[in-house]
Amino acid sequence: MENRSFPELEQLETLIEQFGDRARCEIVEQINYKHRQFPIHCISLGSNSPDVPVLAFFGGVHGLEKIGSEVILAYLQTILHLLDWDEEFNARLQHSRLVFVPIVNPVGVFRGTRCNGHGVDLMRNSPIESVGNTRLYSGQRFSAKLPWYRGDESKMEKEAQALCRVVHKHLFDAPLSIAIDLHSGFGIHDRLWFPYASCQTPFPGIAEAYGLKQLFDRCYPHHFYKIEPMSQEYVISGDLWDYLYDEFIDRHGKQRVFLPLTLEMGSWLWLRKSPTHLFQRHGLFHPLLPHRQQRIMRRHLTLFDFLYRSLLYPQKWATLNSQQQEHKRRQAMELWYA
Repeated sequence: MENRSFPELEQLETLIEQFGDRARCEIVEQINYKHRQFPIHCISLGSNSPDVPVLAFFGGVHGLEKIGSEVILAYLQTILHLLDWDEEFNARLQHSRLVFVPIVNPVGVFRGTRCNGHGVDLMRNSPIESVGNTRLYSGQRFSAKLPWYRGDESKMEKEAQALCRVVHKHLFDAPLSIAIDLHSGFGIHDRLWFPYASCQTPFPGIAEAYGLKQLFDRCYPHHFYKIEPMSQEYVISGDLWDYLYDEFIDRHGKQRVFLPLTLEMGSWLWLRKSPTHLFQRHGLFHPLLPHRQQRIMRRHLTLFDFLYRSLLYPQKWATLNSQQQEHKRRQAMELWYA
């Protein structure tokens, strides 16, 4: 195992080489596993100014759900070529920043496991405790041999800390920032989730979340995403985005907007068409047939472009006066929490 190839990491490092000085690339952490080093790469494009809006992409938090990493790598490939000719795209980058951590959990992606090399589910690894849910999938600290293991409560795993450092550095001080974390494996619908995952309490950014949904629904009325609070589907402990969002609010209050989103690709639809794939390691979480994989690679480009444009033109959803905020908050409460 130690000497076998790691195609996702090889593709990422090839892209980094092709970007050259058009991107800023750094290794934010090195993960040691069985005498081998696995780097966590971060790529940023555009303005390095602290006062520009930021859109960040994260993938591979759950290594078995490697389609998230592959979708981000495909998007990076598209951007690489857009930089050669698209003047409008280059102009956008002068007033904004794009950040990518395509493989947050390199050992998990390499091994084809949900957890990292220590058996820890990184999306159960923060100190956040869930409210009103004690199911096993919410997170447990009994044993790393059981799924959804949260790890040592006294410290977070290196991969989780690396993700947090990237968010602190690139998103926390921006006037407006969106993070999108790509996963797969829940149901037959693509879902776009926002906090909270740990409780059914509406989070402080509910008005902005509703405003963004409203804008997306108007611009793309036939889109296929179910946009909702994560807690409407299930409640978990240790969610990294709940943890980071609460940190952000403690630091900035409502003076700035930070919206963490989770794109949960509904991979059960792929199984319905090819149920025998359930018996393969990646079958429940990854499109195994080439034509389906290619379809997923291009399926979310409209969403990515919309998020980028909404970041540059936030007047209709993010820069709201108190009256507009209260109006959207009431609409959100009626839709999601009635």
